[in-house]
Amino acid sequence: MAKVRIDAAGGGDFSAYFAAPPGDDLAPAIIVILEIRGINTNIRAICDDWAARGYLAVAPDLLWRTEPDLDYDPDTPQGWEKAMKINAAFDENKAISDLTTTLRWVRRQQRSNGVVGAVGYCLGGKLAYLMATRSDIDAAVGYYGIGIDKALDEAGAIAKPLMLHIAGADHFVPPDAQQRISRGLAKIPGAQTHIYTGAGHAFARTDGIRYDAEAARLADQRTASFIERNLGG
Repeated sequence: MAKVRIDAAGGGDFSAYFAAPPGDDLAPAIIVILEIRGINTNIRAICDDWAARGYLAVAPDLLWRTEPDLDYDPDTPQGWEKAMKINAAFDENKAISDLTTTLRWVRRQQRSNGVVGAVGYCLGGKLAYLMATRSDIDAAVGYYGIGIDKALDEAGAIAKPLMLHIAGADHFVPPDAQQRISRGLAKIPGAQTHIYTGAGHAFARTDGIRYDAEAARLADQRTASFIERNLGG
């Protein structure tokens, strides 16, 4: 477990948290895509958990152009104000560039077997979806992504397995948007959606105010099975 540096396309570089399983065997990899909170304790713990399961895990700092190495709590008034400012400055296309750069980086690592998936949360949930539409990632999982319903015109480009976890009581993604996502992906081979009735946005964040243990357990079980089925490990 260590902080590494990855060269960005177009110049500059960004940090990433990298965790590897014990031993020297080749392994598949997971790109863990952050929320608006940055590479915090929760994201690092998710990486460590995937490493314990036998995967290389890397979480790139996609907020580095605004403020590198962020780690704060958006569930406070001050934190929420900061989150809104960061979100307004966020460049989705540059984030996808950083993620595809990370994808190439992790495939080059000595212990990589070349098979790579992505798991993203909130901001990262939509980015995981876009990685499925815009890159050759081998599988992708998105938790409560915001705005996916407005990017369904890209769904036809999905060629690898995709799983989306949708919070049924997500105030950022109303029921009509949830249904558009479900209907839009129903005709895409290898794509699946799961709606968690009554669960709020960020229901899987263990240290968050909307943590829902039952919904998180089910979503995480589905994710683990999906990743193992599609990436091995």
